[in-house]
Amino acid sequence: MGAIALSDIKKNRTTVEIYGRQYVIVGSESPTQIKLVAAMVDEKMREISANNPFLDVSKVAVLTAVNAVNDYLKLKERLERLEKELNELKEKD
Repeated sequence: MGAIALSDIKKNRTTVEIYGRQYVIVGSESPTQIKLVAAMVDEKMREISANNPFLDVSKVAVLTAVNAVNDYLKLKERLERLEKELNELKEKD
């Protein structure tokens, strides 16, 4: 089986709006997925801004990124714990 070149992967260009600014996102994910991610980022930025109205846009963006990575790490740890439990259960059978 041959290797797939990065240039062979279909790239989707999707225009989204995040925090009042338009961005063109280029990626291999579907436009629906890209729009969902953008909507979630926009929602989180607006939530952080509403709770901290004196923060400038760059600080709102950094706090949004920090929150997203924190959520990701928590989910990753939970997944690893559940996979370990599942493997332990399989070994008992």
